[in-house]
Amino acid sequence: MKDKIEVLFKEQLDKISDPELRRKTVEIWTTAAEEGGWEPDDLEKIPFTLLTDTHGINLIQHTIAVTEGALGLALAIQSNCSLPFEIDHDVLIAGGLLHDVGKLLEIERTGDGYVKSLHGKHARHPISGAILAARFDMPMAIINMIGCHAKEGEGRPQRVETVLVHQADFATFNPMVMLKKGLLIT
Repeated sequence: MKDKIEVLFKEQLDKISDPELRRKTVEIWTTAAEEGGWEPDDLEKIPFTLLTDTHGINLIQHTIAVTEGALGLALAIQSNCSLPFEIDHDVLIAGGLLHDVGKLLEIERTGDGYVKSLHGKHARHPISGAILAARFDMPMAIINMIGCHAKEGEGRPQRVETVLVHQADFATFNPMVMLKKGLLIT
């Protein structure tokens, strides 16, 4: 499983300069996949959400798009604005890769497709992902990103990296919901 995750996220993992942060990011994904009962070949089949039609976009593709989107936002802001705060690219990339890792526990495959697991009925992916990251002694900045990237973070203190991942996440999710509702102008 570890080897598969390292291959899937190679380009993003290579951008993390801290080897310990890179190692823990892979370990957390590996642990979540194993605890969720997934096989390496399953990873590219898991839908990124159960809330709307994903049009074939899987969790891995979504995770990469969110990570790269958040990094792109950071680079654009940093190159065009004088900021009163720092953006930690290692934290941003690791947090982007881990923002939905809890979905490996929240979703399960059935004969008919994918459904919310019993684990997922008890704790949504931001909560289970944050707990998993804490088990691996990840920095609080990354735990904040995982726990606060979705509705659980509304009104809560957030890192700037959390805000960037949140925006990239919803830039990939909202158009799918709007398309399903007939609200996306194409």
